[in-house]
Amino acid sequence: MEPRVSDRSDASGQIEDTLQGSPGRVLVIDDDAEMRDAIISYLSSHNCAAEGLVDPSNLSQQLASVPYSLVILDIQLGAHDGFDVLRKLRERSDVPVIIITGQRQDEIDRIVGLELGADDYLLKPFNLRELLARARAILRRQEIGRTRSNRKRDRGIYRFAGWELRRWTHSLVDPRGDAVALTKSEYALLIAFLESPGRILSREHLLQATRTHDDVFDRSIDVQVLRLRRKLETDPAQPRLIRTERGAGYIFDATVERLF
Repeated sequence: MEPRVSDRSDASGQIEDTLQGSPGRVLVIDDDAEMRDAIISYLSSHNCAAEGLVDPSNLSQQLASVPYSLVILDIQLGAHDGFDVLRKLRERSDVPVIIITGQRQDEIDRIVGLELGADDYLLKPFNLRELLARARAILRRQEIGRTRSNRKRDRGIYRFAGWELRRWTHSLVDPRGDAVALTKSEYALLIAFLESPGRILSREHLLQATRTHDDVFDRSIDVQVLRLRRKLETDPAQPRLIRTERGAGYIFDATVERLF
């Protein structure tokens, strides 16, 4: 039985066969040997180093020993709860995750996966070229972030609603004086809001501000906003700082003081 993936060629355009400077490796977690081997073989044939993992029980040790840049996770693992694996992975690492889900009429698996911290998803059966394109997009964004981190660090302080963001250390302090951890994407998103308080910012604008890359997926910004709200808002279900402007985007509703 062949794996439920496809690789239909497209004569009108070819995907580049190299990932210039792609960091780390891709880890494929799937207990379906045919599916796992097909993904690994395809990625490897396009100069994207990949390896598989059948049993995620030792995932934490695996992540500690190898600098993975991307994890591809099948949510429907036979002996393990894929969502539990994703939850534990996200508790230990910020490595990007693409989840693979079975084709269903409802979107529960996808929504839950994104809320648990997945960066993207694919439904079975899927095209291996699409998986490669999405993996490359994530790896490129990582490389951009790595390059930026090596540049001179920005200086300055933003104060808003009792909060304080210190740019030189990328640290956020709440009104009680406690430090609040931010991921790279959450930090970039908060900076985008603090740079334009009181203005409606479209999803496209926020994607450009946080990713600086065109090859991204619009749904990801809503997940990022949700994560940031959970850290900033007293009641994320009734947000006051980051408000949704239906059909337009988001607005940061607070006075921002900048100290440089």
